[in-house]
Amino acid sequence: MNRWDSTPVIRFFGGRKLLFILGVLLLIGLNILVFSSVGFIFDPFLVFVKTVALPLILSIVVYYLLRPIINLLESWRIKRIWGILITLLALVGIITMLVVLIIPFLEKQLISLAEELPRYIQDLINTIDEWLRNSIFSAYYTNLFEDVDGMLNQIPDYISSYASETVEGITNIISTVTNVVVALVTLPFILFYLLKDGHRLPSFIIRMFPPKVRPDVSSVFRGIDHQLSAYIQGQIIVSFCIGLMMYIGFLIIGLDYALLLAAIASVTSVVPYLGPVIAITPALIISIVTSPFMVVKLVVVWTIVQLLEGKFISPQIMGKSLHIHPVTIIFVLLTAGHLFGIVGIILAIPGYAILKVVVSHLYYWFQKRYNRFVEEEDQYKIQ
Repeated sequence: MNRWDSTPVIRFFGGRKLLFILGVLLLIGLNILVFSSVGFIFDPFLVFVKTVALPLILSIVVYYLLRPIINLLESWRIKRIWGILITLLALVGIITMLVVLIIPFLEKQLISLAEELPRYIQDLINTIDEWLRNSIFSAYYTNLFEDVDGMLNQIPDYISSYASETVEGITNIISTVTNVVVALVTLPFILFYLLKDGHRLPSFIIRMFPPKVRPDVSSVFRGIDHQLSAYIQGQIIVSFCIGLMMYIGFLIIGLDYALLLAAIASVTSVVPYLGPVIAITPALIISIVTSPFMVVKLVVVWTIVQLLEGKFISPQIMGKSLHIHPVTIIFVLLTAGHLFGIVGIILAIPGYAILKVVVSHLYYWFQKRYNRFVEEEDQYKIQ
């Protein structure tokens, strides 16, 4: 037996192939070092990715929402191209109806809330201020108030020092708006070709791999497709149910801006754990200013909705398809938010699900490739 294969650990990792693996890792590290030194060469590619990313992500989301409908129409012997056109026309009609009927009402509530929000916040500050001055924390609060007052006097200096950053912020806002407009314009074209030929794309990519590994690569694509489909379709349905339940609950307790607050809760619910906290903030401010009893009613409605969503709706619609521990979800959200901001928070969970599928299959291939060394070691111990 070769001396490189005499150690069980080295045998498990492939014996003499261990040196080859370490050499490959070293070359990868050197490549990363070289590419980081000449990163400016890849700037055009990064610009292309940033430009294409938003419309492509939106198209993929809508694709997974519409694909079941297209497949259903195709099962009814309707040609796929006609099924796509019928579905897109129906989608345009639904969006038009929402814009004509619901958006104006939401716009009025949003404008009214924006006008009343300073008063709500001022009333909330006054309420908290009065409570703190009459509480056991009054001495600490007075000292804190003096420190805050001193900081407020330095605001003009801060404003002058950050004036240049304001111009840069405006430029970023204009760039973001431009990207959104480009994404909305190109989305229908990308979506059409995804619906038309998207089911052929995995087969096209799989043919690029050697025939020996094609079944394994096909398994990876099926896993990714299942994870994305389950998450996107399930999350949209769950968000709609949360918004509907919130709207009904807010109407029952008589909370102002019920439709707008329910719409905010529905949109923010796509972010696990953090979404409900973001959604309840404006509703909590309005309820505190309205009356203490309104706060109690809001807490009751919120608790009931969260229990129904967590115990009945999500398990029935999304099931356990993602198999992600809640603590892992929190860490993934925090890390993605720190790295990529709001976009990272929204894409964190599906991105982690895809990464988990790829890593799990790589680990399975690794086990299958080197498991024979473990079996040989077990047989040696038995003898």
